[in-house]
Amino acid sequence: MQYEITTKQPLLDKKGHLTEKGWARELLLEYNRQNITAPADSIKEWDYYYTGNESYGVAFSMANLGAIRALSVHFLDFENNKQYMNIATCPLLENDSHKMPLDSLGDASFESENARCHYIRTPESHQIEAKFEDFTNGLTLEANLTLTIPKTESMVIVVPFDEDPTMFYYNQKINCLHPEGSVKIGDKEYHFSSENAFSVLDWGRGVWPKANTWYWGSGSGRVNGVDFGFNIGYGFGNTSAASENLLIYDGKVHKLDQIEFHIPESSFLEPWTFTSSDGRFEMNFIPVLDRHSCGSRGKFQSDQHQVFGKFSGRAILDDGTVIELSDFMGFAEKVVNSYL
Repeated sequence: MQYEITTKQPLLDKKGHLTEKGWARELLLEYNRQNITAPADSIKEWDYYYTGNESYGVAFSMANLGAIRALSVHFLDFENNKQYMNIATCPLLENDSHKMPLDSLGDASFESENARCHYIRTPESHQIEAKFEDFTNGLTLEANLTLTIPKTESMVIVVPFDEDPTMFYYNQKINCLHPEGSVKIGDKEYHFSSENAFSVLDWGRGVWPKANTWYWGSGSGRVNGVDFGFNIGYGFGNTSAASENLLIYDGKVHKLDQIEFHIPESSFLEPWTFTSSDGRFEMNFIPVLDRHSCGSRGKFQSDQHQVFGKFSGRAILDDGTVIELSDFMGFAEKVVNSYL
C-alpha cells in the first residue's frame, strides 16, 4: 500500500496521535512540538545536510535529542580514504535560540564554546555558515555553502511506531540541491560547485522508541543532463501505509514500493546489492568509504555505518522509462541507536 497524503491539517490530534499515515510530496501536515503528549526526552528533532562530489563531501547535523542539543560535522576525503568528525553539545534549553524550526524553511542555529552553525533558509536557497574550532588535530573548520533549491517535489513520510500510539516519525528528504561554496580546514580549502556536486536535506521530527535500527540510502546527480535522485530506506517505524522509497527525475516524484538492502556480513566495504519488490530499483553498490562511528554520549548510544560509494543498475520511472546508472555517487547506511 502506498497511501498519499494530499491535504493540509495538523500532524497530531489532541491525544498526540497521528491524524494521517502515508507519504506526501511536500510538508503538508503541520508539526507542532506542543501537541506532543509523549515525554520530552523521547522527542528527536534534526536538520541534516550532506554535500558532496566524487572527491570529497561534508555533512552538518543540528539536532535536539532529549535533553541535549548537538552539532555534528563530518568531512570525507574519498580520494585519500580519510574521514574527520567532531561533535559539539550543550544542554537543551527552553528558549528561542534552541528551538528547531517547525518546517524545513525555518532558520536554525547552534552555538557552543568552540562551535557555531547557522542555517539561513528561503524558498529559493538554504545557506550553511559554520565555524568549528579544533575540529581535527587543532585545525579549525569553516564553511560557507549556498544550496539552491530547484523547482522540485520531495520525499515526505509520516509513520507511527508500533510500541506506542504517541510515537511517530515525520520526515522530509529533498534531493538534488545545487551547492556553491567552500569548506576550509586549516589552510586547505575545498570547493563545491553545482557543476559536479549535489546536496540533500534530511529534515526529521518525531518521538522514538528507546531502541531502533534503520537503513537509509540517497543519491543525487544528473542523467543525460537532467537532475536525478533517489531516496531509499526502512526501519523508521511501521511503513505499512507507505514506504519512503522514491525516485526524483526532473523535479517530479516517482513512487516505489519496498526496497531491501543486501549488506555483506563480512564487511561493509564489500559490494552491496539492492532489490525492490516492484522491480523498479535494482542496483549494485561499490563502497568507497565507510564513515563508521560507535560510541555513547550521556544516555544515547549509536553504532553507525554510513557508506559512500557508487551505484550501478537500473531504476524505472512511473511511465516505464528506464534510467541506467553507472558509477552514480551516493551513500547507504545502517544505524543502530539506543536511548537508555
